[in-house]
Amino acid sequence: MDLRYPVGQYSFDGEITQQQIESWINEIEITPARLRDAISHLTEEQLNTPYRPGGWTVRQVVHHLPDSHLNSYVRFKLALTENKPEIKPYMENKWAELPDSSLPVEVSLDLLQALHERWVCLLRSLSVEELNRSFLHPESGEIKLAWNIGLYAWHGRHHIAHITELRRRLGW
Repeated sequence: MDLRYPVGQYSFDGEITQQQIESWINEIEITPARLRDAISHLTEEQLNTPYRPGGWTVRQVVHHLPDSHLNSYVRFKLALTENKPEIKPYMENKWAELPDSSLPVEVSLDLLQALHERWVCLLRSLSVEELNRSFLHPESGEIKLAWNIGLYAWHGRHHIAHITELRRRLGW
């Protein structure tokens, strides 16, 4: 197994159906609860353990999810209110080293829960026309919102698997 991509890398090349979008939104909706379950009963020492050699600690992974999903939520709102806005990428590795990444994980668990409640409400309201809106990423090009929903369903699953696979490997 590739420790960096325990669920594989994201790809979706087919037609994105309403059923697929609903499935992805449901996955985004349960991500905060799945993350809470993944880290339940971990000690401080375990939270400070990297999920792979050279990788982030479990604590950094937990704090990364709301950082990333907040950026995505803003990108959705920009795409819904502007015409193909060019978004600003962020340096996630540097964000993971900032002092707030050493806070207790509950801070980010609560933030992720609140964010996902708002995000899911927004996602479930989108029309077909709105799902086809897009933003411009300077490195990745034009990103349609429908496709991006799938990316973030995968993103949550991907990072939760970092934690659950570490727990499995170390017998936690």
